[in-house]
Amino acid sequence: MTNLPHPQFDQFYRYEPLTDLLRDYAAARPGLVQMQSIGKSYEGREIWMLVLTNQATGADVDKPAFWVDGNIHAAELTASTTCLYYLHQLMQGYGVDPQITYLLDSRTIYMVPRLNPDGAELALADRPRHIRSSTKPYPYDEEPVDGLTVEDVDGDGRILSMRVPDPHGTYKKYPGEPRLMVAREPGEFGGDYYRLLPEGFIKNHDGITVRINKDREGLDLNRNFPSDWRQEYQQVGAGAFPTSEPEVRAMVEFIVAHKNIGAAISYHTHSGVILRPMGGHSDDDMIPEDLWAYKRFSALGEKHSGYPAISIWHDFKYHPKEVITGTQDWVYEHLGALFWVVELWAPNKEAGIEGYKWVDWYRDHPVEDDLKLLKWSDEQCDGQAHVEWTPFMHPQLGAVEIGGWDKLNYWRNPPPNLREREAARFPGWMTQIALSLPKLELLRTEVEALGDDSWRVRLAVANSGYLPAYVTKRALERKVVRGVIFEIDLPADGSASLISGKPRMEGPQLEGHGPKSSQLAFLPNREVTADRAVGEWVIKAPKGTKLSLKASADRAGTVRTELLLE
Repeated sequence: MTNLPHPQFDQFYRYEPLTDLLRDYAAARPGLVQMQSIGKSYEGREIWMLVLTNQATGADVDKPAFWVDGNIHAAELTASTTCLYYLHQLMQGYGVDPQITYLLDSRTIYMVPRLNPDGAELALADRPRHIRSSTKPYPYDEEPVDGLTVEDVDGDGRILSMRVPDPHGTYKKYPGEPRLMVAREPGEFGGDYYRLLPEGFIKNHDGITVRINKDREGLDLNRNFPSDWRQEYQQVGAGAFPTSEPEVRAMVEFIVAHKNIGAAISYHTHSGVILRPMGGHSDDDMIPEDLWAYKRFSALGEKHSGYPAISIWHDFKYHPKEVITGTQDWVYEHLGALFWVVELWAPNKEAGIEGYKWVDWYRDHPVEDDLKLLKWSDEQCDGQAHVEWTPFMHPQLGAVEIGGWDKLNYWRNPPPNLREREAARFPGWMTQIALSLPKLELLRTEVEALGDDSWRVRLAVANSGYLPAYVTKRALERKVVRGVIFEIDLPADGSASLISGKPRMEGPQLEGHGPKSSQLAFLPNREVTADRAVGEWVIKAPKGTKLSLKASADRAGTVRTELLLE
């Protein structure tokens, strides 16, 4: 395995080097890696996808598949790193690690390390800007005519904060630690106060008021998916209509066209949590069997990663009155495939802050937490997570100081030395999910001579996977999966004909080997062979005729065999 690329997990790759790296993997492992574009971004960049499977054991579309993507949001760059880390683990492990070898022999991984190449490229620019997603102007095309636009003012490659003295300011220096800015107390007066503004330039400043402009690029690609899509007044960044944006449309079209995808993970940053559906409804509204499956696999995620697994609806709302929907709602609610969002990295936890509530902590928390974070910056990040305040002569505001928290490099993403550690939490979980997908296998074929050149032919198959062939009850409810499909191909010369049965027949849904209840349940499971199905035909054909048989299940794959009438 010495010819494998050696990616640097402590750095973020810009578009061209990332493209080269993915090509290098495809060149190094041509039997395991295929590189293709699923579409182009708003600015015309290819959205690269890797098809990871052993092509010698079958085509990717004939195997159950797991989808993984990252970096739909521009500055959430560790998401790409996590995909690349899994890629490297799979390529290193194939032929060495029995679990990885079996995974790539029997399943397919569809991997998109960077779903939003334009936004990531802007975040990695020499003078970066940190937008939410796409670089497309939205909802309006015009440049702002006034107000503060967030950008790198002093040219140091970072976007920090500006500290401006103001007797009416919201913040003050913390006693004993002047680097730390804390809020004024209710009713407090008579001190030295400051306004905190994001780093940026101001157009048409009147010397009194400052309005912070929204990003001209106001799209949130994760709000552009079809399920529960809502207009801008209800969901900011939603786009003109569902899948209006090329990046989202490319993903949606690919997944819809590949019915073998039964589970998926999308990597984001940050909070250090695993998020499970549903986003738009409570657990009480979920199909119980699906909720049980989600909790079971989420618990495995907790075990592998050390991240807590929580409900989006119950535990991860940006505002108590808001409903958040995105990729996870579409993949599960529309398609009935299992889906998780992983929010990588928790700087507050890294600093030793415990017992905090995920989103609520960012609205309000005790100053003791800030002191722990400052200590973490000093001791673990060489003082770079919180940057020293430095005087700067701002062209519109005059004398200010620039400094504070470096949110891109230490909040939205881990510091360089911790990026690989965070990415390394997840390969085991992803592999376990993928190996739990339904897998159609051939049990046996049978031929019985009935006399007078008539034959009974049987094809028996089974689902060897943990999950049922349909994966979730939601998929059955949405009618997006069929039962196992049996097909027979007779010789083209007309020497054979069907007496009974059809060239194509739909059989039952196949259960998996996952238990439906414990051994101590009140009622036993009476469908102990519900993982098996048989297709049967009676054929009129001369002895020695060769037949081709096929069975397929949308999410469990395809098996093919040939038999001779004798």
